[in-house]
Amino acid sequence: MSRLGRYLIGTVLGFTAIVGLALVAIYTFISFVAEIDEAGEGSFGMLQLLWYTLMMLPSGLYVLMPIIALLGTLMGLGALAAQNEITAMRAAGVTLGRLGGWTLAAGAILGVLALVIGDWLAPAGTMAARAYKSQAQHDAAGGVTEQPVWLRDGRHVVHVRALRDENRLANVDIYTLGEALDIERVLNAETAEYRDGGWRLRGVRLTRFEDERVIAERHDELDWDGRLSPEVLRLFVLEAGSLTTPGLMRLIDYMSENGLDARQYELSLWRKLVAPFTVMAMMLFAVPFVLGLQRSGGAGQRLLVGILVGLAFYVVNEVAASLGQLYGWQPLLAAGAPTLALAALAMLRLRRAR
Repeated sequence: MSRLGRYLIGTVLGFTAIVGLALVAIYTFISFVAEIDEAGEGSFGMLQLLWYTLMMLPSGLYVLMPIIALLGTLMGLGALAAQNEITAMRAAGVTLGRLGGWTLAAGAILGVLALVIGDWLAPAGTMAARAYKSQAQHDAAGGVTEQPVWLRDGRHVVHVRALRDENRLANVDIYTLGEALDIERVLNAETAEYRDGGWRLRGVRLTRFEDERVIAERHDELDWDGRLSPEVLRLFVLEAGSLTTPGLMRLIDYMSENGLDARQYELSLWRKLVAPFTVMAMMLFAVPFVLGLQRSGGAGQRLLVGILVGLAFYVVNEVAASLGQLYGWQPLLAAGAPTLALAALAMLRLRRAR
């Protein structure tokens, strides 16, 4: 790559870093204020809230990355255009294609960064933040989540009322279904612990339905040989946006094997894979706006239009994902169509630029 290309990429990345710091700071402050009502629950005070907000920072950065890339490119190329440096590059023989290619190279760097953040830093930070918050708020109860969790494991339907951690459950109901989907037995356990490849249940009440009889039994301990693993349990209770790509793939396989609807997780998987290309498309889309600033007035107006289009794309991207789930679109179509349309529009505008 030529020295001009490295200079342009460095300028764009530098302005993108400045924009990123500003937007993440605003996002973090808003998140802190939004959660402030929960301060005071258990030992979850203001310092704990601040630490929780900081741990959620990678997640906010991942959400904002396309907007950061767009604004950083607009500011970086705009600064070069304002100083007539782009004019000098064009006079030196740099074509529009090369300018777009250098911008895409910067976008590829940010796309890889977005992939790392979205697949490693953001899930790890979100999991740690939620565990920290739950532990601080529920010191006495010691529960990770009190929300009911329903799972299917072959012929078994599992209802978990309280999750201590991925290896320890409380108040578990296990319904065993027959071939006609009738209930053959109901098992309730006060606690369940995963040991040696299986679940050890304690405080068990077992109810079996045989012909016209109902048989009730009690056991201090009982082993359950279900295939539900702590890893799958951990993945299932997390929100789709908090999962890594390998985790999403394992969860999709598990749900498909048990006849469960995995479209939500398939959509999340494709959105993660498309995210780097969304960042690149955003940055490429900014190039025609900056080139137009060199030949006519209204620079502020053009920049404003570019920003509004970027924000509109973010809304369209979210709406497309929701409509895809509502109408049963293919996950790849729902996740990738807005990015593909934006990239096509950027290429069209770039070709028309002179």
